[in-house]
Amino acid sequence: MKVSVFAPASIGNVSVGFDVLGLAVKPIDNTLLGDVVSVEQSDEDQLAVVGRFAGKLPKEKEQNIVWQCLLRFNQALLERGLEPVSVAITLDKKMPVGSGLGSSACSVVAALEALNCFYQKLGVHHFDQANMLRLMGELEAQISGSLHYDNVAPCYFGGLQLMIPDEQVITRSLPTFDDCYYVMAYPGIEVSTKAAREVLPSEYSRADLIQFGQNLATFVDACHRQDKVIAHQVIKDVVAEPYRNKLLPGFIDACNYLQSQGALAVGISGSGPTLFCITDELEKAQEFAKWLNDNYLKVNTDGCTEGFVHVCQVDKQGAIELPSS
Repeated sequence: MKVSVFAPASIGNVSVGFDVLGLAVKPIDNTLLGDVVSVEQSDEDQLAVVGRFAGKLPKEKEQNIVWQCLLRFNQALLERGLEPVSVAITLDKKMPVGSGLGSSACSVVAALEALNCFYQKLGVHHFDQANMLRLMGELEAQISGSLHYDNVAPCYFGGLQLMIPDEQVITRSLPTFDDCYYVMAYPGIEVSTKAAREVLPSEYSRADLIQFGQNLATFVDACHRQDKVIAHQVIKDVVAEPYRNKLLPGFIDACNYLQSQGALAVGISGSGPTLFCITDELEKAQEFAKWLNDNYLKVNTDGCTEGFVHVCQVDKQGAIELPSS
């Protein structure tokens, strides 16, 4: 028996909701933008890493977050009086590291959900969604250095998720704008979450706090009322973008261009360097994608790029088990 789970990319913060908003996205051409983790029974615990971005991960399995997921999941089983079985895990790393697309969250969510599905099929035990989300947040915090659910929650549940201050609930789904396109441009450079957090100030002005609260409250209200104009007018980042944009070569120029061409909103996905822009016209989305491909992606010394651009919409499914091959 083999179980494979796909976990999608996400936009952390969505500009207006630092650490409290996250949106799962999927390319309209059905490209798997995310990670796939497969689990099958074995004589001993093993981890194999394959995929386009496998070379960006540590070679020692103990340093891989998926291996840490296995150890923590086994611990959780033991805490319930259950004996873990040995498994072989394969991580298909389709997501670039340090991209701002929730790369580590993809690995964590796919790994833990694959293990949960595997044990469910064995008829041994499975954890409910609340326990799974808490485990995912715990593992994600090992990578980012702080506990925040704005990537793992949408990656797991799909859609647009709002983090709330209730440890028993953690997240609520918000209505989305299903006719919108999210153009995601990863330039091919890496920005670690830790480095992106270090550039942020330790204190903010009262004016910034008021604007942040007002923008976020207005955005949530507009989502519920399905007021697309107002919702996108307030997608502005007063917390992180003013300090992080200098870490992203070409971001300010790209932002100015896209806004001048009618983008509903432009921002930094997560901690960057991925840029996202929003439009409700497919033709514009395709035009923005071409421009970003030509002007935002960085070319290496060998004339190639590890960057990419995808036209996406909201992924409402979140983590899903893939059909057996």
